[in-house]
Amino acid sequence: MLKANTRWMIQSSDETFIQNLRENLSVTPLVASLLVNRGINSVEAAQEFLDTDSQTFHDPFLLKDMDKAVQRIQEAIHNNEHILVYGDYDADGVSSTTVLLTTLRKLGAKADFYIPNRFSEGYGPNEAAFRLAHERGFSLIITVDTGIAAVHEAEISKGLGVDLIITDHHEPGPVLPDALAIIHPKQPECTYPFKELAGVGVAFKLSHALLGEVPTDLLEVAAIGTIADLVALHGENRLIAKRGINQLKTTNRIGLKALLKIANVKLQEINEDTIGFALGPRINAVGRLQSADPAVDLLLSDNEEEAMMIAEEIDLLNKERQKLVNTMTEEAIEEVNTRFPIEQNPVIVIAKEGWNPGVVGIVASRLVDRFYRPTIVLSIDKEKGIAKGSARSIVGFDLFENLSTCRDILPHFGGHPMAAGMTLQLEDVNELRERLVEKAHMILTEDDFIPVTRVDVSCKLEDITVKSIEEMQQLSPFGMNNPKPIIHLEDMTLANVRKIGAEQNHLKIVFSKEEQQLDCVGFGMGYIHDELSPAVAVSAIGELTINEWNNLRKPQIMLKDLKVNQWQLFDFRGSRNVDHLISLLSSNEAGQLITFQSKTYEELAQRGLDHKALLVQSDEDAKNLDARDKHLLLLDIPSSIELLDGLFSKGKPSRIYSVFQQETDHFFSTIPTRDHFKWYYGFLLKQGSFKLREQGELLAKHKGWTKETIEFMSQVFFELEFVTIENGVISTNSTSRKRDLSESKTYAQKQNQIELEKTLLYTSYMQLKQWFEQRFPLDAPVGV
Repeated sequence: MLKANTRWMIQSSDETFIQNLRENLSVTPLVASLLVNRGINSVEAAQEFLDTDSQTFHDPFLLKDMDKAVQRIQEAIHNNEHILVYGDYDADGVSSTTVLLTTLRKLGAKADFYIPNRFSEGYGPNEAAFRLAHERGFSLIITVDTGIAAVHEAEISKGLGVDLIITDHHEPGPVLPDALAIIHPKQPECTYPFKELAGVGVAFKLSHALLGEVPTDLLEVAAIGTIADLVALHGENRLIAKRGINQLKTTNRIGLKALLKIANVKLQEINEDTIGFALGPRINAVGRLQSADPAVDLLLSDNEEEAMMIAEEIDLLNKERQKLVNTMTEEAIEEVNTRFPIEQNPVIVIAKEGWNPGVVGIVASRLVDRFYRPTIVLSIDKEKGIAKGSARSIVGFDLFENLSTCRDILPHFGGHPMAAGMTLQLEDVNELRERLVEKAHMILTEDDFIPVTRVDVSCKLEDITVKSIEEMQQLSPFGMNNPKPIIHLEDMTLANVRKIGAEQNHLKIVFSKEEQQLDCVGFGMGYIHDELSPAVAVSAIGELTINEWNNLRKPQIMLKDLKVNQWQLFDFRGSRNVDHLISLLSSNEAGQLITFQSKTYEELAQRGLDHKALLVQSDEDAKNLDARDKHLLLLDIPSSIELLDGLFSKGKPSRIYSVFQQETDHFFSTIPTRDHFKWYYGFLLKQGSFKLREQGELLAKHKGWTKETIEFMSQVFFELEFVTIENGVISTNSTSRKRDLSESKTYAQKQNQIELEKTLLYTSYMQLKQWFEQRFPLDAPVGV
């Protein structure tokens, strides 16, 4: 048995819908299943989802207050007023700022941008920035990707006589700012048909309304913010992302070309991962470590030399960010382990002076990956007496909802169910932790703390072809609410398993079932090699890809998780590396060392392993063990089969490691035949008495036997009452009756031991495995 690392939630498929899509769209069973499991059941909905070329964008004026915003902006442009685009320092904010500023300048506006410094100003609009804008002559401020929580700042703006237009997508609070216009698809009374736009999506809609047509030249920038901000990739977000990625492949935007070159990305290979792992992190890195202005300057640049210089600077900042994150993550893990152990903290809230507030969100994400708990990581500023940070959550714990109940101690916070940012007074950190821990105790169960992997579809090997994987790409771009498909394979035979990589830390498997085979690669999963026994059936989940090598294209699966549902036998008979095996299993919570010999147990005790060892020399000893879910290491040979049977009386183990070391090999020792016994008894009858101690060795040499053979036959005769033995002298018993040799306990034990050794030591792997299975009770439960 091998447990999975996560809970697999395999979606069930409605075969009627699947068959309908297959027949009407001529798609493979795999793609039809994926569509249905994404809630796309009808042919019409599937066609719309797959064919983005024929889709159109919604009318931007369906957004509440759009008409007010457009009218005021047009008025400002006509009157040569100074317009300030007030953005945010992440990739969504930078993209939003670029989109709107490009549009305003195209329309002839006198426009500039302002992004607050994460370290000195924090998230969102602030009073000082608004007063500065007023002093510099700006009469209209337009926020992008921020502002929905700026109630105080809106009052300041109004008092200064500066008009404020807010465009945002973060969750609205109970009180909205008093602005000239708020463009937000989730605000009350807004009937816009798509609610999940990113900040850049809202800015894109405003640009659409101002220009009177869809600004297709800005789709590539809008795609960056949409994908990087992890919003749901369906509806208009999917349209923006897919068209934006296609445009990115042929981009003429000088800044983007420079950044793609620095990231070593080939234009023809661009996809959603390019944004998620190459462009997005680099753009984010700027605002995480300093002012985000250079990121906007890069996207707006029309000078190749300038663009390359900024791109190189951004790349260096990203490398610096990576080092910083690694250091802070190590410190944060230490903080959790020593001060706030997860056993008492269903929500992790940690704070430390000196932590960079620009990367606390990444560190929080890493802690969620490590501990799978909702996590808040805060940077302490002792001079200001505040803590500033970010939160990440797990399925089942809505961060925005739960943090909303703490508004009295969170003067600045905003976000989503799975992520949030906040600033609070230093003295309120403990109070925040206590409140959230209490809420988590009420909301979350033990199962909620086991990571979940949502599996799209269970496949057969014959369904996985190059064609089906290529067709699956029609569902891209993948992201939130449209994740890369995770497929499930059940009861695969292992045709080949090996470790790969310079450090042997990766896994290569060839799955087989009937006549089909599939290559499988598990990065960082080399350790699983030693967890798989021969001929075991495994179940696996992963992502399908096409492997191209020497012009040969083959389907393969990138392994995410793997499990074995049946018990496993690991054969270490004759192994010289038993010490390593003992160390491995003694450090394993499920490991149990089993010995049947006192000498072996004493050796384990001398090594301090007696707490992990069980000496089994009676039925009572064996029945004290509950083998369910245990990994049993059978170190030596039992004296009887019954002792092994007793070990399994309460249930079969999940694994057996067979070693069966022994000092005396009964199977290959000489066992006397009946002719041997007949001759020896005749000899004793003639002698009347025989000095076993003095003359036994001479007799053995004379007959070509061993001394042990003489002693063995003598003991058998004694137990059958054919002879008496006194002071080393053996004498025949004239009153003995005829009895079979098997009636002797010693003779029977020898025969049984030989048979047991033959089974345990000299059978094949499969014979031994089948033998064990026959020993397990039919109704024996097994650990899961």
